[in-house]
Order: sequence, then C-alpha cells, then structure tokens
Amino acid sequence: MKQYGNIWYFFLFGIILVPQFLFAQEIPTETDEQPTDDLGNVSDAFQENFFEALKQKGIENYELALEALAKAEKAAQKDAQNEAVVYFEMGKNLTQLKRYDEAEANFNKVLRSEGDRLDVLEALYDLYYLEQDYQAAIPLVQKLTVYDDDYKEDLANLYARTKQYNKALMVLDELDDNWGESDYRDALRSQIYRETGDTSGQIEKLEEKVIANTRNEKDYLNLIFLYSDQGNSQKAFETAQELLKNKPDSQLVHLALYKFYLDKQQTTEALNSMKIVFKASEIDNESKYRVLSDFLNFVNTNPQYEKDLDAVVALFSSENNAKVYEQLGGYYFSKEMRETALKFYEKGVQGDPDNYNLLKNTLLLQIQFEKHNEAATLSADALEIFPSQPLLYLVSGVSNIALGNLDTAIEKLETGLDYLFDDPKMEKDYYEQLSIAYSQKGDQKKADAYATKAAQVKDTN
Repeated sequence: MKQYGNIWYFFLFGIILVPQFLFAQEIPTETDEQPTDDLGNVSDAFQENFFEALKQKGIENYELALEALAKAEKAAQKDAQNEAVVYFEMGKNLTQLKRYDEAEANFNKVLRSEGDRLDVLEALYDLYYLEQDYQAAIPLVQKLTVYDDDYKEDLANLYARTKQYNKALMVLDELDDNWGESDYRDALRSQIYRETGDTSGQIEKLEEKVIANTRNEKDYLNLIFLYSDQGNSQKAFETAQELLKNKPDSQLVHLALYKFYLDKQQTTEALNSMKIVFKASEIDNESKYRVLSDFLNFVNTNPQYEKDLDAVVALFSSENNAKVYEQLGGYYFSKEMRETALKFYEKGVQGDPDNYNLLKNTLLLQIQFEKHNEAATLSADALEIFPSQPLLYLVSGVSNIALGNLDTAIEKLETGLDYLFDDPKMEKDYYEQLSIAYSQKGDQKKADAYATKAAQVKDTN
C-alpha cells in the first residue's frame, strides 16, 4: 500500500502506527494561545474521528464508521490528501454495506486525487467482482498487471467471463510461455473451448504440446479424451499407444487403454490394463469405480467372460471397499443371482454401515433367504443410525417374528407405524405382520383387529 501524502495510517500486528508529525506539535505553555474555533485543534479532531471510524469498522459497525468519517472529512478542511484518506475508508465501509455505487464513487475520488494507487485499484476491483461487473473490471485489472503479473490470470478469466475468448486465449498462451503450464489455466482454456465448440483448436494446441513434451501424461490423456469425444476412437487409441511407448511405466494411460481393449474384444489386454488401474496408488477410487462399472457392463453383454470377475473381485477384496462390493452386488442382483448379490452386499455393509441403500438391499435379501438372525442384528444396528426409517422397523419386526421374539417384534412394528407416511403397501405389510405377531402370542382379538386394518388399506400401487 502506498502512503497518503502527509497523513498515513496503517495496521501492523495490531499496532496503529501514526506519522511522527502528528505528535510533533509543541506542548502548549501557559502563555501559548489556545485554539478557539468550533473544531478545537483541527488535527486532533481529524485524528479522533478517523480513529473512531477505524475502531467501528473493526467491530463491523459500518454505519457508525461512516458517521465518524463524515466528521473527519469536515475536520480535514479541504486538505486533499486528508480527504483522500477519508474517501478510501468510506469506500471500504460502503462496500461492506453493499452500497456499491456510493463505494465506487468514493474510490474514484481517491483515484482522481492520488492517481492509480495499487490499494485503491485492488479495492475497486474487489467491488466490481462482487457486483459481477466484469466488463468494468477489465480496464482496472489491466492497470493492476503493471504492478503484479499475477493479475494476468484474473484478466484472462475476465475476458472469458465477458466472452472475449480470443483475448483470453492470448493471455493464457503468454502466461504458459512465461511461467509454464498450470492446472488452473488448462482448466480455463478447456472451458473456453467447450463454450466456443472449438475442439479442433484445443486438439491442435494439445498436439503441439505433446510433440514438445512426449512424457507429459496429462496432455496425452486430454488429447485422448478429445479424440474420443469427437468419435475418433482409432486416433484416440493410437495416441494412448504412443503415450505408452514414450512412457512405458505410465499407469494413467491404462484408464484409456482398458476401454479400447474392451471395445476391440481384446479381453486379456483389457484385464491387464484394469489390473494396473486397480493397483495404481496414483489413480483415485472414483476412476477405479468407473472402470469396474464399465467391466460389469461388458460382462453383462458378454457373459462368457463372467469368470474373469473373480480376478477383479480379488483385486478389490484386500481393500474391503464397500462401494466396490455394492457395485458387484448390484450386478449380480440384475442377473437374478441374488444369493451371490447378498454375499457382496453383506461385505459392503460391513465397511459402510451409513449407506442406507446398501443396508436396505442387504436386509431385504436377508429376509428373502431367511437369514433372520443376521437381519435382526443388522436392522437393530441400522436403527441406531436411521431411527426414522419405517422399512427398518418392518424388517426388524419380520425377522424377530421368525425368531420367536414376539414382544420385540410388536414393539418395533408399533414404533415404526409412527414414522409411516403415505405408503399404503408398507402400511398393509405392517398390519399383516402385527396380526401374525399377536396371533402367535395368543392375543387373537388384537390379531383380528390388525387383520381388519390390513384388509381396509387400499393399495394405490
């Protein structure tokens, strides 16, 4: 920040530093003439009100800060430098109050008086960004780049936001040449290409980059993605093979290769690529899940490769990864192989007991295969996490009836009814199970009453 002429205030580690001249006034003697005007000592009045404004701003009393600044402006007695101090602080307080037009007017007063001061330009830029007035921000940021090259990234972003895409790309290219590449600029460039639909321009840029650096995996992978997105799968495959040739130890390339191999029915190569993906520490889990999902879809249409699922399962089992087991369970469930699905669901729910859909799928299959002990235990644990889910009370009731725990079953079912809303089918199930429980307990009157209620429920499904 630059100084405001002969008055300058700033904070450093909580200490307010004030120019020496403010304290260099002579100490009045008994014979000195005392000021008698309305404001008393003008310098003292300015200081008092200005510091009061700073104090009020510090505790977020922006309106009171503005009142104090108005008094300080009057005490400045038309001193341009002192007024600039006041206008700058007014602008900051008005910005906090979202009185943006007034704030802008005060910042511009300072700029007219003091020239292109860095701190004022930065404050005005912040204001324009809050207002989303990106067009007004551009000439301001152009000035800021003179002080700090970092603002050139802001300038590129502003050009993109105002759809001046060619200017944005020119600035991005300049920054890449001077500073090297960055993820932020790559993402902004990709966004521009998407918005303009100029994938050919993006491809041309990436082709230049991979020629310049044949071991840059990221550029290769982006190029592969673009070729694939254009439907040029052969070119994408060739690019992936080129990356593998230039960087044989690449693990990331197999995120692309496995899919090409699957499409070409080269299952052995696809499995090898998937194994590399699943073992790679630098590949995130979400990407691994997508690979697994693609392979499950492939096996679904090519059932002769179902035996290879065992190899995939073995790679994941060491991680005890709940999401993987959930995906495998869903696959086998869709194939009507429900006992196998249940095996994977049960493994998954051990690792992710907070996953309600996984809990529900597991419990319903446990009831179907009469694993009542397991269902009673799992539903009791699940109710600790999801105490308002009526399905869990129903499953608990069913499993406890089967185990002969009739009082527990009745208690769970009657509690669960309080959480049941607008689900006639489940309501009917509740009444039927309560009728069974009371009948087995020997209370036929209540059993008949619940049976009647069940018969009266109209199933709208």
